[in-house]
Amino acid sequence: MKSKTSLILFWALFFWFLIFQPDRGVAQETKVYTLQESIAEALANNWSLRAKQEKLDQATSVKNQARADFLPKLSTTYGYTRLGADRKIRYLQDYTIGTRNNYWWQGTVTQPLFTGFALLSTYRLAQLGIDQSKMEIELEKLDLALNVKQTYFQILTADKALESFKKAEEALASHVKVARSFYEVGMIPINDLLESEVELGNAQHNVVKALNATQLSRSTFNTVLSRPVNAKVEVEDILVHKPEGGSFQEYLQKALKGRPEMRLIEINILQGDQRIRLARSKLYPEVVLTFDYMKEGDTLDVSGSDVHEADEWQAGAALSWTFWEWGKTYYAVKEQESLKKELIKTRMALEDQIQLQIKDGVLGLEEAEKNIPITQKAVEQGEENLRVSEERYKAQVSTSTEVLDAQRYLTTARVNNFNAYYNYHLAKARLLWAMGEF
Repeated sequence: MKSKTSLILFWALFFWFLIFQPDRGVAQETKVYTLQESIAEALANNWSLRAKQEKLDQATSVKNQARADFLPKLSTTYGYTRLGADRKIRYLQDYTIGTRNNYWWQGTVTQPLFTGFALLSTYRLAQLGIDQSKMEIELEKLDLALNVKQTYFQILTADKALESFKKAEEALASHVKVARSFYEVGMIPINDLLESEVELGNAQHNVVKALNATQLSRSTFNTVLSRPVNAKVEVEDILVHKPEGGSFQEYLQKALKGRPEMRLIEINILQGDQRIRLARSKLYPEVVLTFDYMKEGDTLDVSGSDVHEADEWQAGAALSWTFWEWGKTYYAVKEQESLKKELIKTRMALEDQIQLQIKDGVLGLEEAEKNIPITQKAVEQGEENLRVSEERYKAQVSTSTEVLDAQRYLTTARVNNFNAYYNYHLAKARLLWAMGEF
């Protein structure tokens, strides 16, 4: 009876496990990304961007360091001096004026009053450093978004190429069957059959190559999004396009205002102004206010003695001015002025470069848009050409070479057609990047 009860309990637990426990053998569902989801995840997780964001924290710390220089500084010193003998002075009789053991402690407060505007310039440079870090992050985001789009469409391009090569493989396999049957009944020579089989082998090779390309494109996409390199991923297909209606001048104006590089170089020029001011600060004297509190004694507690004051304090102001260094400060200022001029000329060169990038983007978009209907027409013609060639071959009024050529033309047309769509979207992505948008 006990054995029967145990058996029932075992089977009950077994079926409960099968029904209610998740099936660990079922593969996880493959994530399907849209283009915007891909960009958002990359912006949130990409390691290079996150590393660049650390620069902002560093710049903030530099600014806080510069701000601390405006405030008073507190320092302390504790010392001990051992003399070979007590110090004495003889005047009618001996007077002890110093003991062998001398302990002293001093606390100091230092407050800069005037530094020739050096502190102000350093602090302003630190503030601009924060703005610079922000612009560098924006530039990294812009480049990252373009990289995401490129890897996204690489997946689609590779997938469509694989699809086209598989169709070619299937069509050629069917053609080889027909050619073999013709050969077996003596309708075609062996060379025609071998030619078909060689072409089928080439098609199978293309399928293997294209399959590897689809896997590599996904690994590249995962790397950009900081996902596991072998994680399964699919992307939403985009085979539609919306013609752009902007003009070169409109795009250029947006680029000159929106490109992070333009804003970044403006910040660099402002930094140049502060560096010039900082270099000129050496032309002015520096004024510092100090306050010292001191204790002395011949014991560790520095509580005074017959020859030591228990405590004393002193306050003072000091002016220091290095007024002659054989032109060192003058040439330091000239150096910073030249660096600013270099930045201004670099900005002009950047404007020319942006104009060229906008022009290239516009031409690339126009080219891609014109290629879409051209390649679509080529696909239709290729399909009809293959259909006619196959019919002619079955009727034995043409050779196998004509069918094989028609199949190659169709495969190339299909690949070109898909590439035309994706090249359009990539051209649009590059144009947006050139304008500082994504």
